[in-house]
Amino acid sequence: MRVRLTALLPAMLAAGCATNPDKDPVQLRLNDLEARVARMERIVTNEAQVSQNVDEMQGSLRELRGDIEELQHNNETLNKQQRAFYTDLDKRLSAAGGGSGVLAGSNAPSPTEQAVYGQAFDALKAGSYSIAITGFKDFLKTYPDSSLADNAQYWLGEAYYVSHEYDSAAGSFRTVLKKWPDSPKAPDAMLKLGYTQFAQKQFPAARATLDEVTRKYPGTDSAKLAAERLRRMPAQPSQ
Repeated sequence: MRVRLTALLPAMLAAGCATNPDKDPVQLRLNDLEARVARMERIVTNEAQVSQNVDEMQGSLRELRGDIEELQHNNETLNKQQRAFYTDLDKRLSAAGGGSGVLAGSNAPSPTEQAVYGQAFDALKAGSYSIAITGFKDFLKTYPDSSLADNAQYWLGEAYYVSHEYDSAAGSFRTVLKKWPDSPKAPDAMLKLGYTQFAQKQFPAARATLDEVTRKYPGTDSAKLAAERLRRMPAQPSQ
């Protein structure tokens, strides 16, 4: 019996080695294939994630392009509004004789007055409204009897108006009408007072002021603008 076991031992060991998966070439091949499949799955997963990220980036780019187009449109609109404002400003300046506002028969302003007034007016044209307001106020305080005072008071009101400081604007326009009722700027001052009252939602007062412009200054540009604004005003604006 012992002899038989001894004879069978090598065969059993050989069989055991043949069944060892670590040395089975088929199993090794399978393990290699499984590893390759796992790597390919990771690559596919990564590519899918990259594709998703690309889609998200493209979506973000589309949104950014939309924002840029909207900003460009808003900027163009703002530029048009600014050009319209300064075109109107230049027209009124030309009508006022280059902004001097010197009344017929009045004494010409001194070079110093012209310089101080010019600095404030240049600030207004440049859109530096706070500087213009300070400049015109200083001018009126220093030269209250200047032949440029009526214009300075009017443009002070304009600077307040475009800054949406409507109470101060209304006060400045009323001062023109009170102190210089015969000034060439009086029709414009009354017109802009009506605009200011409308901006303040004082609709009955605005309508009355604009009606007065058309009656008191018929045929003038101010009267035409007042009539146009009256036509566009609703009969009973909401308060």
